[in-house]
Amino acid sequence: MTKLRALAVLVVLATLLSWPCRKELGVRGMDLSVAFSARVLTDNLFTDVTYRVRTDSSLAPITEDDRIISRFVHRGRLLFRDECEPPVPTSKWEPNREYTFTRRIYIPAFINEFDAKFLGTERLGLTVGLASPSDKTGDSGLVLIRKTLRVVPSADSPVIVYLSGWYGQETDTQDPGRRWRWTSKEARTAIDNPGRDALLVLRGQAGLATAGQKVTISIDGKPLEKFAPGSGEFERQFIIKKEWLGDKKDFELVTGVDKTFVPAKVTPGSKDERELGIRISLLYFR
Repeated sequence: MTKLRALAVLVVLATLLSWPCRKELGVRGMDLSVAFSARVLTDNLFTDVTYRVRTDSSLAPITEDDRIISRFVHRGRLLFRDECEPPVPTSKWEPNREYTFTRRIYIPAFINEFDAKFLGTERLGLTVGLASPSDKTGDSGLVLIRKTLRVVPSADSPVIVYLSGWYGQETDTQDPGRRWRWTSKEARTAIDNPGRDALLVLRGQAGLATAGQKVTISIDGKPLEKFAPGSGEFERQFIIKKEWLGDKKDFELVTGVDKTFVPAKVTPGSKDERELGIRISLLYFR
């Protein structure tokens, strides 16, 4: 075997091994299409994705209420994933019907325009499948669709600078697509003024030892909202009007909490002496 042929075989094997072990693509009696609300996909983008499932008379009953799992892969590495239960449980799907639902996803900033290999667009692999509720990883589910998305760099994303009250970024070792930063009692962030209306999104979760915690969000001292995040993940979205920011070069976003905790004092075996407020998995302004 020539060196060139051997290299080609290794590339094919590497590509196959980069996908989790799954059943064949597609499900008999079921067809899935995916559409994005954004006309052009960029990185650092909030966009809606609509899933449309059409069934025909050959559909076999689905015995469980499966989850829909979407994986977005860049250069063989999982960039992020989205997981949900469809509004109509899969166990109730019937032949010759159409089921449509929409999810809002966030495509993180991942394009390096200074990379010598960058040619103006990046390819993002999308795989959508069904996974049993008993499968915590979703790796053994049925794959419904695979497609390649073309993504361009975002050209109008204001710069976000984390100032005081923020801890370093952390990553889930089991799911590299999940990242977050903890705040202390008060976290300050400087953000460029885009000179237009923009969408502000904060997604996060309260600490386990802060029952009844209250969170306050403000811009340049003006309160946006005060709320109780509860025990689950929260998401807050605001349309920030151009007139509200004025003609300043940038503005300050402040996130404060009334209760903090120290992991070493509440979690047996923990040596983490940080004073923690809330865990922010997404701070988006565009």
